[in-house]
Amino acid sequence: MVGAAVLVLYCLGVNEVLLWAAGGLAVLLAHTGWRLWAGGTAGLLALPLTAPAILTLSSVAVPFSLATLFWKFLKIGAVLYGSGYVLLAFVRTDFVERLGWLTDQQLIDAIAVGQFTPGPVFTTATFIGYVVGARAGVGGFPAALIATVGIFLPSFIFVALLRYILPFARRSPSMAMLLDGVNVASLGLMAGVTWDLARAAVVGVWTAALMLVALVVVFRFKINSAWVVLGGGLAGLLLWLGGLS
Repeated sequence: MVGAAVLVLYCLGVNEVLLWAAGGLAVLLAHTGWRLWAGGTAGLLALPLTAPAILTLSSVAVPFSLATLFWKFLKIGAVLYGSGYVLLAFVRTDFVERLGWLTDQQLIDAIAVGQFTPGPVFTTATFIGYVVGARAGVGGFPAALIATVGIFLPSFIFVALLRYILPFARRSPSMAMLLDGVNVASLGLMAGVTWDLARAAVVGVWTAALMLVALVVVFRFKINSAWVVLGGGLAGLLLWLGGLS
């Protein structure tokens, strides 16, 4: 239920960080309430989880700056939790909708590069930094380096700390429920951004067919995603050469 609610609210434009926090708290409160009810506790205190709907508003493109680029990726690297693919929800909100530095199509290209190149999905930030830096005239390589440092820097600090904290946190039932709620909220965010990007990527019968083939190949035959991306690129090239796209 929490995952479905996060998906719907994300599609309505509610802030992704708020959805993360609300998802974790919702599962924690539901678990705590169930334990109290199961234990026969009467007169449960109703705790409605209300929060202002912080909508993501489209705006004109914000002037490019390396400081803003670094800060945005530093923020994303500091709060991202659950999976590298949640990155896409944050990047789309900041760089497509708020700053106007990317289009949905460019974000799809960045995801493909992040999938195809070795290393974590976070390398998507390197490609994005290069694209926006080159377009702004400040140089692709400096911007790519700044974006990469920004998104990876918090991990070096947090990993060193969390390796000692998380084992203790997981032994706490309340903290475990909070983390479970954040995890399922992450799934809802991933589903929401997948829907947004699919609308930009699937532009006809051939692209829809290619998507279905890719789904079958990945989930039925467990083919490495790098080969799927390469095969999709070759298929798109052949369609273009044949005048079908």
